[in-house]
Amino acid sequence: MTIKPLRKAVFPVAGLGTRFLPATKAMPKEMLTVVDKPLIQYAVEEALEAGVEQIIFVTGRGKSALEDHFDVSYELEATMRARGKSMALIDGIRQKPGSPVYIRQQEPLGLGHAVWCARDIVGDEPFAVLLPDELMVGKPGFLKQMADAYYKVGGNLIGALEVPKDQTDKYGIITPGKVDGRLTEVLEVIEKPPLGTAKSNLMTPGRYILQPEVMKILDNPVRGAGGEIQLTDAMAQLIGKQPFHGFTFDGQRYDCGDKAGYIEANISVALARSDIGPHIREFIKAL
Repeated sequence: MTIKPLRKAVFPVAGLGTRFLPATKAMPKEMLTVVDKPLIQYAVEEALEAGVEQIIFVTGRGKSALEDHFDVSYELEATMRARGKSMALIDGIRQKPGSPVYIRQQEPLGLGHAVWCARDIVGDEPFAVLLPDELMVGKPGFLKQMADAYYKVGGNLIGALEVPKDQTDKYGIITPGKVDGRLTEVLEVIEKPPLGTAKSNLMTPGRYILQPEVMKILDNPVRGAGGEIQLTDAMAQLIGKQPFHGFTFDGQRYDCGDKAGYIEANISVALARSDIGPHIREFIKAL
């Protein structure tokens, strides 16, 4: 079996972020910061650590701040240099020419549609999909852990994470087969199954390594849960035709699409930092 290298990653970032209004009225939700770094930067750094060479953003209207973040900041950089300030905090944010690539998703038709919008850039290569709302904190990062497993088994890999059984109707849920360490054979993936019908409590937390054949399935989409074009439904058609595994993350996941999860992420990341962790810990004790 020939395993093609994982060189491309798709970031669906066209969402309006209505759950975080009014903060997201004029600012992309992906630019919300966990301590001092935007969510989108955490996700891009995770992809680069895994060996990804080309970043593909599927954006929408009003996302110019996200695009500017990964570009040259001439005035800022010139002023910092003139004042003798260290450039360490912004070094490495700007990507090489040809990456990122920006594609517009004109209508919010679902995750499957957003990924399909990147089909011409992905071409006939395997690709990763990362949802920046899902902040994954671990060493190495989640996608690097998944990529290492991908180079052993090939095919398709999706993140797998245990959730309480009373929450299985909120996510894509895996029907598991054989288990080998952190790898779980995927027999089926069902998007938001009704409570009491899920075959496991393993959900898919926004990290995927997929073969390009999924794009051909998305060429003729079927609307699924919520009336949207679901990536889960398209992936399900690859099961049995190509290797398909879930991979359980060795690390911590924070749902930053949820206000409580976002605050948890800020507190946890802050506590782990040597510069502000002690102060935040004492502040929490005082509360």
